[in-house]
Amino acid sequence: MSLIKPTAPVTATAVDFEVLLPEVEHDLDLDQDEEWCEVLVDGGQRRIRFHDYHEIYNIPGLYERLFYDTLKCASPRVIRNQLAQVLAERGTEPSELRVLDVGAGNGIVGEELRELGAGTIFGVDIIEEAAAAAHRDRPGVYDRYLVADLTDLAPDQRATLAEADINTMTTVAALGFDDMPPHAFASAYNFVSTPGLAAFTIKEDFVASRDLSGFSKLIARMLDEKVIRPLAEQRYRHRLSVRGEPLYYVGYVAEKVRDIPRAWLD
Repeated sequence: MSLIKPTAPVTATAVDFEVLLPEVEHDLDLDQDEEWCEVLVDGGQRRIRFHDYHEIYNIPGLYERLFYDTLKCASPRVIRNQLAQVLAERGTEPSELRVLDVGAGNGIVGEELRELGAGTIFGVDIIEEAAAAAHRDRPGVYDRYLVADLTDLAPDQRATLAEADINTMTTVAALGFDDMPPHAFASAYNFVSTPGLAAFTIKEDFVASRDLSGFSKLIARMLDEKVIRPLAEQRYRHRLSVRGEPLYYVGYVAEKVRDIPRAWLD
């Protein structure tokens, strides 16, 4: 195991912890959603899968230390830069954006959007611990944060999003695996006004012909049937794996032309 010690607290409520990554020579060839680490905190040690986000968010500073400081995650900054470039080309001020940040987590993407100058930012995540971490670590970044299942919204949640006049959707490193299915993506997308913007990142495997997640088929159909108009596309290194190998994603910014027909998902 390799040891990672935090050098400084990430937030005022950060706790002392240490992270142990599997040594490369002893590590199995893990898929991205199978990666794990050992965390030493409060006098105990426990194994946490990287996709067990509810456990990670409960330890202040762990998400940043693990994914950003150690594994060099670049996705939030990449999508911010792509979005900024598109806005500049279109002559749109960032303050005009009313963003729905989908899979908002503890607010790292929201923070990038706030620094970009977005006018209003709504966050939505299915995990209660994510909302608690966002309020704890980045208070004030979101104008409103909903804990909701986008495939099964309560009437009041649906009304809140419908009345928000969203004109931009972001979702960063949240699509695929068991985190967010195509139906949830489509539900969020359909809350965006027309014309609007959709800025999202996805693992390159999920837009390949062999993809089984459903996203390759959905995105291809959205393009073919002119549900979206592509504005920017970039392949980039999302982060490193525990073996130190690059994990590649694709970042997209597109203009919304019309809603995704519900019949596609049914």
